[in-house]
Amino acid sequence: MVSCKAKKKVVAVTSTTPQVGNTVSIPTTTPDLTYLKNQLAVIKGHQVTFNTFSGRANTKLDVNGSSNDVTLNIRIARDKKIWVSITALLGIEVARAVITPDSIKIVNKLQGVYLKKPFSYIYQYASRQVNYKTVESLLVGNVMPELLTENSTVKTDMGNVQLSGTLQDLVYNLMLGTNMRVTQFNLTNTAEQQALLVTNSTFIQADNRLVPSEINILSTIKDKKIQAELHYNKVDFDLQLDFPFNIPERYTPAD
Repeated sequence: MVSCKAKKKVVAVTSTTPQVGNTVSIPTTTPDLTYLKNQLAVIKGHQVTFNTFSGRANTKLDVNGSSNDVTLNIRIARDKKIWVSITALLGIEVARAVITPDSIKIVNKLQGVYLKKPFSYIYQYASRQVNYKTVESLLVGNVMPELLTENSTVKTDMGNVQLSGTLQDLVYNLMLGTNMRVTQFNLTNTAEQQALLVTNSTFIQADNRLVPSEINILSTIKDKKIQAELHYNKVDFDLQLDFPFNIPERYTPAD
């Protein structure tokens, strides 16, 4: 569908940011409001902007202990929809999904079943502060828009930035490297046993945008867990994309 476009060279970018499992030690000084506003403006200026995004990622996907190695073909129409095709061995498509701000639709081609739910279905695996824009931001390495407010606390050290605070009943802590790209993001609600941990390691340059090529997402709520380890090997921006999705008549609703 997009193969007519010349293949782009994907360049790995060396980063001084922390790797998986590491943290950055940040001084505990409290910045004034002007400093906070300036830092937020810098962070916003480094967010990836786009109309469409497409990426292919080798992925280790674990849902409640059931683990599979798959390939995710991801397409995004910014603020509108996320389309995902899941392929297994030999490139056979086993599932397809479309996520919009108000709905989730999935077809399981192996079992001949489908799922049509409101977006709130995701709250079985994530906290209620997670919305469509959260998912979209995580897939391209952006900061959740809700965190870029003056309610946040900003601390810096040698160009690295820590953004922290509370989002309703959740505590958040976000690390950005010297390139102002997210390296680690943590949302927790201990009382409700909810947690979201995202770690971005290696970054790549694609269409003059800096995006993470390795994304580790772990979302838990009580005894339910989803973990996805994505490794992008192809990324494009602002191509003309299709988002084909249909539910065959013979498919039955999933339990």
